[in-house]
Amino acid sequence: MNAIVAESDLFRALFETAPDATIVVDRDGRIVLANAQAEALFGRAPGTLAGEPVEALLPTALRGGHAAHRERYMANPRLRPMGAGFELVGQRLDGSEFPVEISLSPVRAGASPLYAASIRDISETQRVRQALARARYDAAVAEAGRIALESRAVESLLPSIPGMVAGALGIDGVAVLLPAQQRSGLQVQAALGVPPALLDELPALLARDTDDALPAAAAAAGLQRTASLPLHGRYGADGALLAFAAEPSAFDRDQLHFLQSIANLLSAALQRRHSEEQLAHAQRLEAIGQLTGGVAHDFNNLLTVISGNLQLLQDGFEGAEREQIVQGAMRAVANGAALTRKLLAFARRQRLTPRTIALPEWLADLHALLRRTLGESIAVSIRCPAATPAVYADPGELDAALVNLALNARDAMPRGGNLDIEAGELRIDADGEVADLAAGHYVVIAVGDTGTGMPADVLARALEPFFTTKDAGRGSGLGLSMVYGFARQSGGSMTITSELGYGTRVALYLPVATRSEAATPTPAGTPRRGGKVVLVVEDEPEVRGIAVAFMRALGHDTRVADTGEAALALLRADASIELLFTDVVLGSGINGIELAREARLLRPGLPVLLTSGYERTGEDIDDPQLPLLRKPYRREALAEALDGLFERAARS
Repeated sequence: MNAIVAESDLFRALFETAPDATIVVDRDGRIVLANAQAEALFGRAPGTLAGEPVEALLPTALRGGHAAHRERYMANPRLRPMGAGFELVGQRLDGSEFPVEISLSPVRAGASPLYAASIRDISETQRVRQALARARYDAAVAEAGRIALESRAVESLLPSIPGMVAGALGIDGVAVLLPAQQRSGLQVQAALGVPPALLDELPALLARDTDDALPAAAAAAGLQRTASLPLHGRYGADGALLAFAAEPSAFDRDQLHFLQSIANLLSAALQRRHSEEQLAHAQRLEAIGQLTGGVAHDFNNLLTVISGNLQLLQDGFEGAEREQIVQGAMRAVANGAALTRKLLAFARRQRLTPRTIALPEWLADLHALLRRTLGESIAVSIRCPAATPAVYADPGELDAALVNLALNARDAMPRGGNLDIEAGELRIDADGEVADLAAGHYVVIAVGDTGTGMPADVLARALEPFFTTKDAGRGSGLGLSMVYGFARQSGGSMTITSELGYGTRVALYLPVATRSEAATPTPAGTPRRGGKVVLVVEDEPEVRGIAVAFMRALGHDTRVADTGEAALALLRADASIELLFTDVVLGSGINGIELAREARLLRPGLPVLLTSGYERTGEDIDDPQLPLLRKPYRREALAEALDGLFERAARS
């Protein structure tokens, strides 16, 4: 008996002196014992907790579901924490709520079981955790901002975002979606920890109007918590930042604020990219306005040659004279096509893909354009040794850069003068210091003039966007800054030297191409012309007539259609068709690329040849089985393209 009393006294002493608030509950959920720490924690007077239902210690909103949780525990009592993975909340007598941690344990079994709950107020712990989490979030946002400022390209920022967000939040998956480049809708640009099946579904899920499609698909993939933050471009939603976690609890306010900060940073980077593209385009248009006079003159000359030669043919010339007239007209057409391509590449909105550029030929073409554009008062000389290495750069941007430098030089020589463009190679070793360039092999393209030059204060600001010394309406101040940006993005640099009264010299440093993208000519085999049935699809009657005439001259039979829908009907009805030759841009309905894909579904293995006069069309074709013949094309080029397709079909 004494031992039992001693044991009871020991239990009560331990119970009363326990550092945590502790209560003992019976089978019905009524509080049997409560120590002083529990009474103080819940704001109760001494002795008033005993007899109360344990639900009285919970917020009103949580009391209804607590009985079921209590029954489940009492059916299998053991020492364990309560509510793992959930945030537990207690309520004081005055109604104030506070976060708690609770540990449960059975005290007595048998007919009258008892259960103990040890309760700890974690308000301070939670405040520390929140402070640490906020510091972690702030550090991640600062790092993302640093990358965005240093790279000035959203493509450099994107790869680091998923890991940065997942690490800061301690979550399972992150994805960033942006508009697709070559089709409508969104595509995943960067992701981490998202199951592949869900990753493939994300663009379609975000395209749906319902808000529950994404959370439902994520839950099916084992990710119970989802957050979707829109990325806002210049004209509205322009993508999405998605976050996923396996735990079902919702993202808290601080986490959502962090995600919104990252989304805002990405949105700002997207808007900046769009603004820079708009500025670059505006600057090109400014230069094109000054090119117009020279281009119009060149085209009038070309039209004069073509018109004159056609009139001479009407006069009935024969033999060698007839051939000479035809060749003159064809050369004029080729020159016009080349001029058109150069102008379209110069004026286009989107950035071109860098490629290998052979400078001697490139600068020779530019020479003719500049002589006509700058006028007779400017003497243009270009020196580029035949052995000058090729550069790897964006052709349209290189044209824009050199034309802008030439126009700046012209404006600095109002009474005329000399414009000298000289190209040469430069090797920089590890110890060399030239224009902040890394060691390597470069080509230097220097543009010098004999103009007014710049004083030191103007030279110091020459690369600032929108800085200009020209009168209002005569320049945007974008030229030199755009040229410098092009050089840096190409892996090179730019320097300017100038002295008032002695002219200016701008040196453009570009990396030498390390690989050639030029296709190696293959020996021409024996053409297998004639005897095929070709479906010609072209909405312009005159162009369609030329294509049909060329096909017949090559010995092919033809079927014709002026729309994609009509072409598909012919393909269904006429099994003899052996090749599809279609324009890309058709007047209405489906375009040529869509027609080609539909045709190959109808007739697998059907050879397809596309044609277009639009410079940017090739960028929209991501299928190597769809070759493109650019307009205007010669009959020989058409024959070569057809032969290649027929030979490939024969081998397959």
